[in-house]
Amino acid sequence: MRATLNLFSLFIFIVSGSLLLSCNRRTEVGDAPITALSPSELVYPFLDAANSRWFFFNSATRPFGMVNLSPDTQIGGAWGSGYRYNTDTIKGLSHIHAWQLSGLSVLPVVYSDENSASVMADYYSAFKHESEVAAPGYHRLHLDRYGLDVELTSTTRVGFHRYRFPETGRRGLVLNMGGTLGPSDIKDGTVKLEGEKGFSGSLVNAPTRRRPKDSPVFFYVETSEAIVDLEPGPDGKFLLTFADNAASELLMKVGISYTSVENARQNLQTELDHWDFDAVKEASADHWDEMLGRIEISGGTETQQRRFYTDLWHALQGRRIISDVNGAYPDNTGATFRIGQIPLDAAGKPRFNHYNSDSFWGAQWTINTLWGLVYPEIYDEFVQSLLQYYHDGGLVPRGPSGGNYTHVMTGASSTPFVVSAYQKGITDVDPEMAYQALKKNHMPGGTMGRAGYEHDTEIGGGLEDYINKGYVPYPNPNGNYGFHQDGPSLTMEYAYQDWTLAQMAKALGKTDDYNYFMERSKNYKNTFDPEVGWMRPRNAAGEWQDPYSPYQYQRSGFNESNGAQSTWFVPQDLEGLAELMGGKEQAIAKLQQQFEKASELGFTSGNSHEKEAHPEYSEIPINYGNQPSIQTLFVFQSLGRPELTQFWTAQVIDSVYGGLSPETGYSGDEDQGLMGSLAVLLKMGLFQMSGGTEENPAYLISTPLFERVKVHLHPDYFPGKTFEITAPGRDAGKLYIGSAAFDGKTLPDLSLRHQDIIRGGTLALDLKENRE
Repeated sequence: MRATLNLFSLFIFIVSGSLLLSCNRRTEVGDAPITALSPSELVYPFLDAANSRWFFFNSATRPFGMVNLSPDTQIGGAWGSGYRYNTDTIKGLSHIHAWQLSGLSVLPVVYSDENSASVMADYYSAFKHESEVAAPGYHRLHLDRYGLDVELTSTTRVGFHRYRFPETGRRGLVLNMGGTLGPSDIKDGTVKLEGEKGFSGSLVNAPTRRRPKDSPVFFYVETSEAIVDLEPGPDGKFLLTFADNAASELLMKVGISYTSVENARQNLQTELDHWDFDAVKEASADHWDEMLGRIEISGGTETQQRRFYTDLWHALQGRRIISDVNGAYPDNTGATFRIGQIPLDAAGKPRFNHYNSDSFWGAQWTINTLWGLVYPEIYDEFVQSLLQYYHDGGLVPRGPSGGNYTHVMTGASSTPFVVSAYQKGITDVDPEMAYQALKKNHMPGGTMGRAGYEHDTEIGGGLEDYINKGYVPYPNPNGNYGFHQDGPSLTMEYAYQDWTLAQMAKALGKTDDYNYFMERSKNYKNTFDPEVGWMRPRNAAGEWQDPYSPYQYQRSGFNESNGAQSTWFVPQDLEGLAELMGGKEQAIAKLQQQFEKASELGFTSGNSHEKEAHPEYSEIPINYGNQPSIQTLFVFQSLGRPELTQFWTAQVIDSVYGGLSPETGYSGDEDQGLMGSLAVLLKMGLFQMSGGTEENPAYLISTPLFERVKVHLHPDYFPGKTFEITAPGRDAGKLYIGSAAFDGKTLPDLSLRHQDIIRGGTLALDLKENRE
């Protein structure tokens, strides 16, 4: 398959590149000619960088790369760290920006013999954005303190540095092997020289409140110039010194591994066996162009096109490969650390990559659809990776880190992810094994019962009450066992996930299981209070919370949301929810009022995650800056009012996902591709309310942002070549769909099935200016 994938990548890159000559252009200032831009050139890496978190910012990295090499301006904590645009000081160039993991921060320095010790204690440098360039696969900046130019690029597992030193001063490199680095405290750093032009070592990510065990990182490094000295310093710092009379340019290749120094060496030697920095930089851009170029767009403004490809770029970020080129990977799911081995194919290559990942909480409305249509080979790998954790540790994770479970967020969020892959025919894993693995999470002792980040209890999630009472009480009658123990949210989440598991049970002919989980999926009704018309917390005795406001955010019974936002989390039975509200008309009127109110605040709780608790922002009834209510645009269409979906989607795109600025972008909560994927889908005019978990999943159709969207379908997974959406008149302001047809067949319900799309064809939308 891998040889075929390479041919597919080459084909798509050539085709998309040629088409981009006609559809992706910008006019330069003055009389300069129109210049064609590739997808990677359209990406704006600094989007939302002022509100960054450790794993958010990306530059010198490949799609899902083990190495995410970029400069850090803030290093304390998982939030507000990494590259923060408005901080003017570089504190290191680190190679790992992953969920609950960091590692190997370095910085080139210029010093004298007299201050070699002090430079390790004070080596940060100011920089200016005017001398900085960032692009997919590349970062360049100037360290003002040292008069030193830095360039960064990478392969999947190897960071590649190019430094240009000034003519005077000693040339050195500070390694930061201790102290706080993003989400982790780094400890036990070791370094040793490897011949004249190299060094190796290891460090350990100490446990965090979310990742319960030590996670080691190993590295093997080669330099283009001889190392003349290695000096240890305070707080885990080391200083490498290079010869004074060497050339000003210094190259350095850094291989990373989570298993051993030897595997770090093999990663380096396999992926980067030369010293041509520009060739790697170009190859990285080509890699990104192939991935991004699988979706072509025509029309819109330059800003809209740039934002689209920036959103798509983020959809392929954050979740990181942790397995080596030979298939070795860290397994921390047992009592002791072990090195696992990915199964090999007939050619002796690993059958898939293993991954580190934040939770799949909200993935049902984002990456399920985007990856399932555009990147099925990536989706397939993630499913196999999740099931590898099950083989190793006995549970399918919802947010693995360092080869271990983290129990981040809530529920069994991996269930709809895996079920959607099965229903779309993306993965060939043993369906019986996969089903039993998922089912285990839905029963006592599984992941569903573990709320928040706790690791020593199975009762924090209230699963037994959910099964016995039909709802999760709030507050938890057993005590406080972690974060996100919010009864109504847990009840609705479990009910939806039970419904998705029931769909797989049905497909496998498991009638009893199907009936059992379908019955559980109705539990959401037990947390709806008809007197107030909202989902409402109730305690273990069945008493409704009093006083109660659906607009209260904290200590309200709802995960990262309020009751108004979360009431609509019933994607499996929106008609049933509407009945509870008095009928479809009443439900639509209620949601319409919520969107009208939310529009006054720009549809988000401020421009960062931390502002969700702000007295005003917290009361917003719909929040497109976090996952719990991002399906609400398509609730209108699901209840028979597609024109309201079309209207409000355009408003949300323009307000939330429309600009290019370091100050805004995803409201500071872009959970590893979720919000970027959502933005892409809204701009394509496609959405899956069920998360793509029913048989032959349905795509709801809305108005795209562009006059033409073309998806290149993967030949190893889908029989068709391309799926195209045309919407003439969109640039002229036409917004509402008068009619839709797929290859000439009218679609009166504005929906299309997965099997139709993957056979290829054209979805033609006839747009009009007015709703009538």
